[in-house]
Amino acid sequence: MKLPPLAPLRAFEAAARHLSFTRAAEELHVTQGAISQQVKQLEEYLGFALFHRRPRKLALTAEGGAFQEVVGNALRQISDKAESLKSSRDSGPVTVSVVPSFAAKWLIPRLTAFRQAHPDIPVRVDANHDRVDLRDGEVDLAVRFTWRKFPDLHSVELFRDRVFPVCSPDLVREGRAPRTLEDLANVVLLHDNATMWDESACDWEYWARAVGLKNIDVRSGPGFTQGDMVLQAAMLGDGVALTRSSLAELDLASGRLVKPLDISIPCPWAHYVVCLEESLDRPNIRAFYDWLLAEGSRVAPVYDKS
Repeated sequence: MKLPPLAPLRAFEAAARHLSFTRAAEELHVTQGAISQQVKQLEEYLGFALFHRRPRKLALTAEGGAFQEVVGNALRQISDKAESLKSSRDSGPVTVSVVPSFAAKWLIPRLTAFRQAHPDIPVRVDANHDRVDLRDGEVDLAVRFTWRKFPDLHSVELFRDRVFPVCSPDLVREGRAPRTLEDLANVVLLHDNATMWDESACDWEYWARAVGLKNIDVRSGPGFTQGDMVLQAAMLGDGVALTRSSLAELDLASGRLVKPLDISIPCPWAHYVVCLEESLDRPNIRAFYDWLLAEGSRVAPVYDKS
């Protein structure tokens, strides 16, 4: 398929519609000379004249009139389809990537509020531990729990957690819950294995050093691959879990979990919202991004308390 160059086609279509090189130049934000030159280039490519150039008057030749109809329809179809696809993309669903525990314990319980505020914006939650490529278009933004920002992406801190032990209220009622730090030596410790690969993610060993707990085997006890699994085991009375504010807040508020020790430490990691800079120009993504930050700012002061 051999097509004429696009710029001369646009110049010709505008000039033919206005029957004026001057008005075509104004519409396309170029000089009148540029329009004249591009039309001449197109005529040389086609091998016939498109306009009768008369003093203070421009008229289409028979060939020019026939060509205008084809070019005009083609450019309108391209423009209409581009706008339709752009509108569809801007009004489509927002896909957010999060780890499963954060989805279950923090994000999903809040999504009802977003749907009420934005009933026309569907949200898809992609909950897994996989790395995502924000440039492939499958995911629009992500929330990541990490120690650093992402220098090659737009990233902003959502909030920071505090870290503390929790257990079932049944353990407290039955006298099996720890009442002092040293009592942790006599209970089953439940572990979030996802935090154990890096000590700064606040596992039991990191927490014990931070609060001055010594001479206790803080690596004993069962482990789980996700934070919400650890909390479920704690709610069932299987032991004492070390958890973060964002994961435990609803279960603490409902009484399904309690804090047997009034001791917590700030987590050195933070939750970050990450996306492509240009994605924020899309209305649906921007609305969800702004909502996430508003939610983060609302809960952050609670999480930051000592």
